[in-house]
Amino acid sequence: MPRLSEVIAALENLWPAERAESWDAVGTVAGDPDQQVTRVLFAVDPVREIVDEAVELGADLLVTHHPLYLRGTTTVAASTFKGRVVHTLIKHDIALHVAHTNADTADPGVSDALAGALGLRVVRPLVPDPTDPAGRRGLGRICELDRPLPLREFADLAAARLPATAQGIRVAGDPEATIRTVAVSGGSGDSLFDDVRAAGVDAFLTADLRHHPASEARAHSPLALLDAAHWATEWPWCELAASQLDEISDRHGWNLRVHVSQTVTDPWTSHSPSPGAPN
Repeated sequence: MPRLSEVIAALENLWPAERAESWDAVGTVAGDPDQQVTRVLFAVDPVREIVDEAVELGADLLVTHHPLYLRGTTTVAASTFKGRVVHTLIKHDIALHVAHTNADTADPGVSDALAGALGLRVVRPLVPDPTDPAGRRGLGRICELDRPLPLREFADLAAARLPATAQGIRVAGDPEATIRTVAVSGGSGDSLFDDVRAAGVDAFLTADLRHHPASEARAHSPLALLDAAHWATEWPWCELAASQLDEISDRHGWNLRVHVSQTVTDPWTSHSPSPGAPN
């Protein structure tokens, strides 16, 4: 069985920490480099439900997309939400490793996985990484549909292909507008509107779209918007990442057992549509 340090080295090769944004907090949060790893669990959020799942599974390593501590802290007391997570991890000898913005811009990365879940063909990054001579890394992806679809059908496809959440897919635009090209970005994407407009795509699918940026985007162009739950746009990456580690395990003869959490950690739990609201 490999040591944690060997598995982390493989993960760092996939998502180098130096490619994370300067404000981000990626890398190993907890774990003894010399401990053996036999079972790995991938998830979006390092929350208590996921840590409890890792304990029940008997995992030695939990890999999440979202950081546990994105900003500094002065305590890991078990009486706090995040402190309890740390205590549980250490008590059960479970390491925690985070790949966040370094996984967003990877090749393949979070938006590749999102495009794959939607059955889209990736053409190029939305915001290319200037340090990548091959031009394949970067934030977001420009994609093409195999065949044109009305916006309402593409929204239905997205709702069916992405993990089910209370929010589903919110849509802005003419339901009958023809969609041929789509920009996608896993997670919060409304900071990318300038890049999306410059790309000249028919639609933009992302998460966490705010009122004013979305309103302004619609006012300046016929761009259709599809707003999915943040967790749902990033969960497909867990399956992609798990398959990448599976390949590494096979290549090295590690025989790791790699799992993807099916637990929905989207914070919204129900949805009551307004009477008379448009479908």
